[in-house]
Amino acid sequence: MTDSRLAIVVLAAGQGTRMKSATPKVLHQLAGVTLLGHVLNSAKALDAEHLLVVVRHERDRVAAEATGVAASARIIDQDEIPGTGRAVEQAVAALPEDFDGDVLILSGDVPLLDADTLRQLVDAHRAAGDSGTLLSTIVDDPTGYGRIVRDADGALARIVEHKDASRVERAIDEINAGVYVFGAAALRDKLAGLSTANAQGEKYLTDVIAALRAAGMDVSAVPTPDSWKVEGINDRAQLSEAAARLNALIVRGWQLAGVTVQDPATTWIDLAVKIERDATILPGTHLKGATAIAEGATVGPDTTLVDTEVGAGAHVRRTDATLAVIGAGADVGPFSFLRPGTVIGADGKVGAFVEVKNSQIGDGAKVPHLSYIGDAEIGAGTNIGAGGITANYDGEHKHRTVIGPGVKSGAHTVFVAPVRIGAGAYTGAGTTIRSDVPAGALALNVSPQRNREGWVHANRPGSAADQAASEAQAAADAQNEEGLAR
Repeated sequence: MTDSRLAIVVLAAGQGTRMKSATPKVLHQLAGVTLLGHVLNSAKALDAEHLLVVVRHERDRVAAEATGVAASARIIDQDEIPGTGRAVEQAVAALPEDFDGDVLILSGDVPLLDADTLRQLVDAHRAAGDSGTLLSTIVDDPTGYGRIVRDADGALARIVEHKDASRVERAIDEINAGVYVFGAAALRDKLAGLSTANAQGEKYLTDVIAALRAAGMDVSAVPTPDSWKVEGINDRAQLSEAAARLNALIVRGWQLAGVTVQDPATTWIDLAVKIERDATILPGTHLKGATAIAEGATVGPDTTLVDTEVGAGAHVRRTDATLAVIGAGADVGPFSFLRPGTVIGADGKVGAFVEVKNSQIGDGAKVPHLSYIGDAEIGAGTNIGAGGITANYDGEHKHRTVIGPGVKSGAHTVFVAPVRIGAGAYTGAGTTIRSDVPAGALALNVSPQRNREGWVHANRPGSAADQAASEAQAAADAQNEEGLAR
């Protein structure tokens, strides 16, 4: 049910200069989801009445992502006044004037903070009846973070920034995680008093905590034992560390669900991937997007699947596939390249060094090796010989090749589209098919082989080939003479 007394503000206005990227920081991805997407997904799980996202840098791109993940999100544009305090001030101003619930404030670059932890924070805030509550955590190295200073009774006394902390305060290992819940009325009142009279010329949200304390209002810090959940992403190194941690959680989740993951360290699985029990994932495998692996299938090693379906009992090894469907019991690889639109029927085979694009390969059909199949339909039980090519492009347009069921094509057959091959037809090795082949026919290009004796000696005298041929001829002559002598 919707929590009518909760509003959530997500701060996503920053440029993220330390990422050194043309992509806004909050749009970088972990496990197939943007940083902002992770935060919004956790926020949505709380069913708040109001969800506001503050944007500025690359405004349109960030806003599009926000509304794409959470359609109900309201976009708030931060003005020229910098600082987290100003961002929250503008978001709160956009709430209904009569809203008197709680405001949960999140950062768009803290992707691993889960809904359960947020819910516990809100519950603790409400149970205590405080004006403000912040999330804290204990870290091994608190350098650079705001320290949580507690009084003799253990209550939050103040937050002191690292640069302003004394030697004793710098020894404190409890830090401010930058996640807050405020009563709306108290927050509105203290935001109005924020100033930019500081070294950075910004309105700091942390100053609200100090203002509440100065006014005698109760403020508390609730520690979370999992410090990794509140780690922000500021650069590529931190992004990769967070990706590895999240991936380890994802892989373990699938293992506990009955999936064999042989080498978790080299297996990467996006959040949207679905895997059924008794599937096996071998080392070096990346499963991305909306990939789905059915029961008993084996994927890997060294395989990347993007938005690809793998049927029950199929085996896909050393393959790169995108937007492909691999049927039950099919055998794919090694070194196969399946491009969008590929559909392999049940028990079909696509073998070594085969590329398939926008093509349907029927049940039990085989393209074993060294072939290109583009814009084609291949019937059930058909076998495409080594080196087969569907020549689908005439320089301006793509055309389709339709090959019926039970066809056997010889090695190095080229099908020049558009062309249709009837059921049960054969093609000879090296044949170029330029017109339709009737069912049950044999298609071949008649070109008698001619051997020109002595050509190498006449045209390449003294070459290695000429020497080899001369030696072979001398051996043959000697053998003939020996035979005559007998």
